[in-house]
Amino acid sequence: MKFLLELFPVLIFFIVYKTSDIYIATGALIVTLCLQMGWTWYRNRALQTMQWVTLFLVIIFGGATLLLRDPLFIQWKPTILNYLFALAFAVAGWFTGQPLIKKLLDGRVTLPDQQWQTLNTAWVLFFLFSGTLNLFVVYNFSEAFWVNFKLFGLMGLTFLFVIGQAVYMARFMPDEGEEQDKAS
Repeated sequence: MKFLLELFPVLIFFIVYKTSDIYIATGALIVTLCLQMGWTWYRNRALQTMQWVTLFLVIIFGGATLLLRDPLFIQWKPTILNYLFALAFAVAGWFTGQPLIKKLLDGRVTLPDQQWQTLNTAWVLFFLFSGTLNLFVVYNFSEAFWVNFKLFGLMGLTFLFVIGQAVYMARFMPDEGEEQDKAS
């Protein structure tokens, strides 16, 4: 359910774009994301760092798109966001002493330290690849193609990557029997 809620502003952007243009869709994205973050703040009395960063980038780049009537600003937003995530995954370990992916999964998964580092590096590379791929699409395809790519391409790549991560992690997770033996 949380995933669908987070996807809602992107779906609104996509639907409004298909029935109007990129400027009205960008305005709808800004309004929808602000309402969504307001609701999240109301329910939890807090927003996660990534939610703040996303909101800030949508307002800044979406606002620039509307103000300057240039869709490149909103098209660059996914790249900037992906590059910031790559940077966060790359440097967070220096400050926390553990890979960011381990911190995000917060004890829900048990893996050897080397595998956590490998997973973290994979996320850095994935975010760099996604941001660069977004720019490739922006500069080599039509705006309409980019809108479809933004929803289906980047979302699909992320879904496949997460599945790959799960398969990778499963190889190193202890069996339930092993954990029970260690507890005894």
